[in-house]
Amino acid sequence: MRRYKTNFLLGILFSGLVFIMFPAKAQVTNEQLLEEIRDLRYRFDILEKAIDDVMWHKVLGDVAYVDKLFMAGPPPRDADKATTLLGSNPIKFWTYVFIPKTADPSKKYPLLVFSHGGVHGDFNTYYTHIIRELMAQEYIVVAPEYRGSTGYGKYHHRLIDYGGLENDDVHESMLMMLDNYDMVDESRVGLIGWSHGGMISLMNAFEHPGAYRAVFAGVPVSDLVARMGYKRPAYEMELFAAGHHIGQAVHENIEEYRRRSPVYHAHKLDIPLLIHTNTIDEDVHVLEVENLINTLKAHNKDFQYTIFEDVPGGHSFDRMDHQRGREIRFEIYRFLQQHLDPPKPFRNLKEMERAAYRY
Repeated sequence: MRRYKTNFLLGILFSGLVFIMFPAKAQVTNEQLLEEIRDLRYRFDILEKAIDDVMWHKVLGDVAYVDKLFMAGPPPRDADKATTLLGSNPIKFWTYVFIPKTADPSKKYPLLVFSHGGVHGDFNTYYTHIIRELMAQEYIVVAPEYRGSTGYGKYHHRLIDYGGLENDDVHESMLMMLDNYDMVDESRVGLIGWSHGGMISLMNAFEHPGAYRAVFAGVPVSDLVARMGYKRPAYEMELFAAGHHIGQAVHENIEEYRRRSPVYHAHKLDIPLLIHTNTIDEDVHVLEVENLINTLKAHNKDFQYTIFEDVPGGHSFDRMDHQRGREIRFEIYRFLQQHLDPPKPFRNLKEMERAAYRY
């Protein structure tokens, strides 16, 4: 009886959705219906994002002022992605801002530009402990939801420009902080990110060396040409060769994939860089990061790197809450400390653990 009632209620809900999505007298094809059902994912993403935005205040409210600002990035390259003026209108996106509650508005503080990972990811409470650790050191953090991020509807999702204008969105978020927050010290701005976020951090470090003092790139996507070679075909065809994105596979336009890959810009490095990778990374294979490391060496660049051996967590190894993950993050902060001079650097691992986990 319970199963019958559940199915009956689901039937009513489904019928209601069809009624809402289509005019009463319209002829509805199966494909139209399936497309509308697929598009529901974007509405659920918006709901999930709204819930997570509330959670930010819960998990950080004791140590940080949390804000979310609306800003603009460069217009899309393709006129068919524009809503007005044939592509001359900038795209709009949100960015998170985290400011330590201990900060004094009359003083200057270092800024970290923190790019999230994921092909269509977002900056969410997955990063809670890392943000708590940064707040304790009195960094100001800006974390942009650049074009293609999840949680803002289908249009924003399909604006994705992996390795392209998303880099400009992130750089614009940094410039916005300099323009709007007198507390930010423009001489102490750093970049940090993992995976896709590590890639964006690298690209901005290469393109705007005068704007940044240091960059940390964790398990960074480094070489899209190599990456498409070891990923399954669906990864390339559905996410990169899609009509709303690059529109061509790597074998059809290898130069475009090179243009979007940090390894082909490595000769531009001119600021301190730390790279981390893991031999059991199941997402960004170590060979991809090794391509970047070897290219930087070939260009006689001065940088630091560590290839970790089989650390549990694979792709997420130094974002994990296990002891090894915490130890590795402590080393990342020591690198950043050398170049960005945070007001309250951690003296030891125990201080970092208390900041993140409240003990």
